[in-house]
Amino acid sequence: MQVAVVTVGDELLAGDTVNTNAAWLCTELTERGVSVERVTTVPDRIADIARVVNEYHAEYDAVVVTGGLGPTHDDLTMEAVAAAFGRSLERNADAEEWLEANGGYSAADLVEGTTDLPAGSRMLPNDEGVAPGAVIGSVYVLPGVPGEMKTMFARVADEFAGERTHVRFVHTSEPESSLIERFEAVQSEFDVTVGSYPGDHVRIKLAGADEETVESATAWLEARVELYEEA
Repeated sequence: MQVAVVTVGDELLAGDTVNTNAAWLCTELTERGVSVERVTTVPDRIADIARVVNEYHAEYDAVVVTGGLGPTHDDLTMEAVAAAFGRSLERNADAEEWLEANGGYSAADLVEGTTDLPAGSRMLPNDEGVAPGAVIGSVYVLPGVPGEMKTMFARVADEFAGERTHVRFVHTSEPESSLIERFEAVQSEFDVTVGSYPGDHVRIKLAGADEETVESATAWLEARVELYEEA
């Protein structure tokens, strides 16, 4: 399963808010065997959100969108997703009923637009807040508030699945440039992919579908690099 993640918000692009939602979603999806192919951040503009959602919806098995839900002036995500599908926004009776039964709100209590969702979409209750999420086609629209997003994702997490990938890391004090031939050799010897991430030392990531193969590749590489030891 291939998925794209779209995070919405001017505050993310300005650096006012750290985009922790993207990192958290990528981790959760990867652990479920899902391949995250794109992570894109877009501003609070209907045209930009709709264009990216429309493009990714056609290209990937699912799209997860976070941010910009609610009735305030800059909460434009639902309108943009509706536009991407050529649909209108309409008051969602399921959302109103859920909020009345679980949040103690009547329709009259809610700010206008709170329960407006794309026509024909599936409502996702917000257990930690007010603004509901939605599923339309294979596009999942979640809140931007991290606690609300995580709780809502838990409701649909089982809809994301793929072949589990086993991962191991090897830590070396050698420079990344000196490791290229050994990277090629381990991939030739074992059915694994290799990633390398330099910092104060180099982290080598070995990943594959078969756990025993990944373990063997890890042992092979550990025997052939200078292992990093923390001071």
